[in-house]
Parts: sequence; structure tokens; C-alpha cells
Amino acid sequence: MSEKKKRIGIMGGTFDPIHIGHLILGETAYHQFHLDNVLFMPAGNPPHKQDRENRATDSQRVEMVRLAIASNPHFTLSMEEMHREGYSYTYRTLERLKKRYPDTEYYFILGADSLYTFDEWKEPARILGACTILVGTRNHTSDEKLDRVIEQLEEKYHGKIEKLESLNIDISSKMIRSWIEKGRSLAYYVPDQVIEYIQKNNIYKDCDEDEV
Repeated sequence: MSEKKKRIGIMGGTFDPIHIGHLILGETAYHQFHLDNVLFMPAGNPPHKQDRENRATDSQRVEMVRLAIASNPHFTLSMEEMHREGYSYTYRTLERLKKRYPDTEYYFILGADSLYTFDEWKEPARILGACTILVGTRNHTSDEKLDRVIEQLEEKYHGKIEKLESLNIDISSKMIRSWIEKGRSLAYYVPDQVIEYIQKNNIYKDCDEDEV
């Protein structure tokens, strides 16, 4: 009898900063798809986010993720992309992990906004060849539109995309940064330990709220 494959979720992103939307998506994926663990994987050098002046440093982003997930036994910090040469491409990361752990099934977690631009990602077919994509929704996203995009992408790239049954929390790191710049409270939107770390290290104070 063959041994059961491990099921690992991957929550990637710049996490600049990490917020409850990330954590809720990761927790939803863990329970809904019976995952063994969820890797929170800060991007080291994402090709689509090169202008990060007045943002958190790499080490600060990593530390904020560590603080945010410390109390959850099935969340793990992964440094897989942090010290790679060149750009951090998702397909390379997934193929590297699949080669290293061939008996593991990977589930890549992302929001609906990211799925709508999936055609613009580097090697989308290779991404879907190496994992199942789990997609969350947001308040401004219609089920009909999301279902249509999922169907089109699955047909085009011969992959599997599943919807997450998560709460529709309309929150982004960009919004959090703008609140910090304006001096607005982050209570309940960002874990307390991360709020304390941001304040202690004076991160994002000079961040332009209109930056992406």
C-alpha cells in the first residue's frame, strides 16, 4: 500500500506587511483542503514589485511573518525564496520543491485579484503543472466572473483551480501602509505583535499611500 502524500499549502507574497487577510486565507485552506501544513513564503525579489522605497527591508518582512504565525502550529515560515539569485518566479519555486519532495502535493494560495492577472505571470502552465491553485475572493469580486476566469484558465493551462470558502475580507497591504502613513489604528487588521514591531521600528512612516 502506497504511503499517503503530504499536502502542503503555500502562501506567497511580499507580506509588506502581513495582515489578517493572509492569515485567514491560510487557515481556510488548511481546513478546507485538509492540508498538513501551510508555508508562509516571503518573496525575495518579485519581478512585479521592484520599487519598494520606504518599505520594510527583507529581514523586517520576514520577522513580521514570523511574529504573525508564531502561535499557529500548522503555519511555517519558509525562506525558500528569500536568498535566491535573480527574480523569484513562482514556477521555479514550485518545480524546485516538487523535485526535492516528489511525494508532496502543493496547493498555492492566492486572492482573486491575482488570479485575474495570472496570464501575465511567468510560465503559468508550469505553475499549474506543479500545484493546485486555491483562490480566495473579495467583496468586489462576483462569483460569476471568478467562475468564468477559473474555467478559462483550467481549460487553457490544463490545471486545477479551486475556490476557498473564506470570509470576504477586503484588505490589502497597500491599504495597511496608507493607514500607517495617516496614523490610523491597525487594531484587528494586523496581529498585535506585528503592530508593535512596525511601531518600534518606525516602518512605513514615509511611505507614499498611492504607491502599489
